[in-house]
Amino acid sequence: MCKTYALRVPTAKAPFEKTTIERRALRPDDVLIDIKFSGICHSDIHSAHGDWAGGIFPMVPGHEITGIVTAVGEKVTNFVMGDRVGVGCYVDSCGECEYCLRGEEQYCTKGHVATYNSLDYDGNPTYGGYSQKIVVTERFVVHIPAGLELDAASPLLCAGITTYSPLKRWNAGPGKKVAILGLGGLGHVAIQFAHAMGAEVTVLSRAKDKDQEARAFGANDYFSTLDPETFDTLAGRFDLILNTVSAAIDVDAYLSLLRVDGTLVNVGAPAEPSQYQVFSLIMSRRSIAGSLVGGLPETQEMLHFAASHGITPQIEVIRAEQVDEAYERILRSDVRYRFVIDISTL
Repeated sequence: MCKTYALRVPTAKAPFEKTTIERRALRPDDVLIDIKFSGICHSDIHSAHGDWAGGIFPMVPGHEITGIVTAVGEKVTNFVMGDRVGVGCYVDSCGECEYCLRGEEQYCTKGHVATYNSLDYDGNPTYGGYSQKIVVTERFVVHIPAGLELDAASPLLCAGITTYSPLKRWNAGPGKKVAILGLGGLGHVAIQFAHAMGAEVTVLSRAKDKDQEARAFGANDYFSTLDPETFDTLAGRFDLILNTVSAAIDVDAYLSLLRVDGTLVNVGAPAEPSQYQVFSLIMSRRSIAGSLVGGLPETQEMLHFAASHGITPQIEVIRAEQVDEAYERILRSDVRYRFVIDISTL
């Protein structure tokens, strides 16, 4: 086993503190990674604050991990020392069920093992990327293409695949009108992917001052959801709405913006339950759906797509001692658009 420094929260909503954790000894199919950067996801805040049931404390968050391979197990075939790699939201699954076999490990019937705030199959708690080293099974590690810098690539391991996967599944592309709800950590990446896929992209946001930013990311149009005329103007327009916000929304109002057979896909995860009128679906054969990140093959595909189309998250790199402040800033929407921790400062 190897010891490594990490940032943990001892209890829900407690300040972060520096500590030492142990990573398991290398198994034959394991990869040891020196972590260089770890992105901060809004779900890190929900978990560290105990907003979702089942929090395991003390907790080391972080599932947007990039770094360098420093050792490999004897049966590892896809990685060598020195490789630039990433680790996302999951670090294990059964590898045998129908979903794992088709590369959708996030839906593993045995239950996937999350990168942090989870128990591995031996019953040990998992600790995430706010640390200097991590040991991960080979099939849950991905290559970072040469066209992506490690710091900017880290949010793609969650924000990137979380938005790429549903846009691809619901056929965002030429001839499709796609709305991205929310211009934040997820939304600004979703705009870039939808634009690169060839869709006509509209951004819907509460803010009234992000029009130029949205267009710079590739949006064709921008509307403030605080403008009462927006919902009349856009009624029945979109084939797909990708909801990236982590707050409750008026579901019926957004369903009214969909065409016949349109779909509202949720990737933001508010703590409060949603409500809607069933007639908002029935009258135009609309659908409500959700999407959970993506499997490992699709994550690797997404990274190559991002590299080939010049898609990178807009980030602010911070030091380890600034994480508490970063959480506070995220909660008041004071970030453009994703914080990334420089792990060398830990």
